[in-house]
Parts: sequence; C-alpha cells; structure tokens
Amino acid sequence: MNRTRVKDWVVGATAMILVLVVAVGTLWWLASNPADREKVVTGTPAPGGSGQTRDAELPQNLPNDELWFSDLVLKAGTVMTEGSTLRDVQAAGQGVMTTPDGLNAAWLTVDATVPFDVVAQELGTGTVVRAAEDGQATVIRTVEVLGRELDVVATGTVTVEAGRLVVEPQSIDFGGPELLSGATAAVIRGLVTIEHDIEGLPEGLVLEDVTVHSDGFRATLQGEDISFAR
Repeated sequence: MNRTRVKDWVVGATAMILVLVVAVGTLWWLASNPADREKVVTGTPAPGGSGQTRDAELPQNLPNDELWFSDLVLKAGTVMTEGSTLRDVQAAGQGVMTTPDGLNAAWLTVDATVPFDVVAQELGTGTVVRAAEDGQATVIRTVEVLGRELDVVATGTVTVEAGRLVVEPQSIDFGGPELLSGATAAVIRGLVTIEHDIEGLPEGLVLEDVTVHSDGFRATLQGEDISFAR
C-alpha cells in the first residue's frame, strides 16, 4: 500500500512540474515574442564586407502564383552574357519578387570582377592591361602615330565617371625622345585611355566604386527597383 502511495505521489508531482514548466514557457513566449514575430524581415549584409544592410517591406498584396523573398544572395564564379564576362560575382538583393516577366528586386548590390582581358579587347588586338603599384593600372599596346608604330606603356588611376570605369593615363612612356613624347602625348593619351561600361547586368545598376586587383577591376554596383527579364 505504501509503495502504491509513494508511486502515485511521484507521478503526481512529476505531472505538476511538467504543467508548471509548460505554463511558464507559454507565458514567456507570449510576453517576449510578439515584437520579434512582427519583425519578419532582417537586413542582409551587402557583399564585399561593407556591412551595409537594408530591410525590405512586406508586400501588401502578393499576386497568385508569385513568390516574395525578403532577402536573396547569389554567388557565382563566372557570369557570361553575349560580349561580357564577369568573375567572382556576389549579389545581395532585398524585397525580391517573381513576376510574369522575371524577377524584381527592391534593392540590389553587386560585386564583380571585370577581367583585364575584357577591357583590353576594347582597346585593340595585342593590348595588355594589368595591375600596377599603388592601386593603379597599366596599359601596354602598340599604336600608330604619324606613320610610326610605337610601343606604349601608360599607367593611371582607376576612377568612376558617369557610371563608367575609367583609367586615364598619368604617365606615358614609349621610349622616344622627350621632345617627341611631348608632341605626341595628347594623341597617344586617347589611344590608351580606358572607358569601360560594365555589361551583362540588369539595367538600373549604377557603378559606385572600382578598385584594381591582381586579376581585374573589382566593381561595386547598386540600384533600386531592378528587374531581371526572363
């Protein structure tokens, strides 16, 4: 009889403890979670380690058969389109929704490397573009000026001008006499100046920053209300 009473007491006490644990847990959940539940969207860090974040607003009316992503991250070793190649592409979007025509992102930032050879092809066959000291870039090509072929080495700092990647030479050397160098510098300068539009990305992305890396120009582009056509 005593064993039965002890057993019943243990079972009853255990049940009571479980009830108390569940009750306390429920009260804590009700007291602490509503604010967190309302904050459905969390910011996604922008690629490139900048730490920038944005929060996407929840759609008011989501059309049937459409999907909405609070944040979406894409990484690709290579992205190729007709006439364009980008390496080490990292993209982060906020408020991305599928549409009948493709995708739309409320905000998008992209980091990508434009290979040197892609830029060199725009200047002409045989042109070489490579990294130089102090974050600069060097252009090496053979140009024809005043009926003469000159092997030119031009070095300059990369900048962003009107949404374009620009490298304007700050030093030009082609091994000729100083007098000749001064007389032809203006002509040669135009032949070794880089003005590159980054292609292969959705319209609306604006080039914000460019730096020179060992394998190409590292570009950061950002934009709002960006559409990806199917």
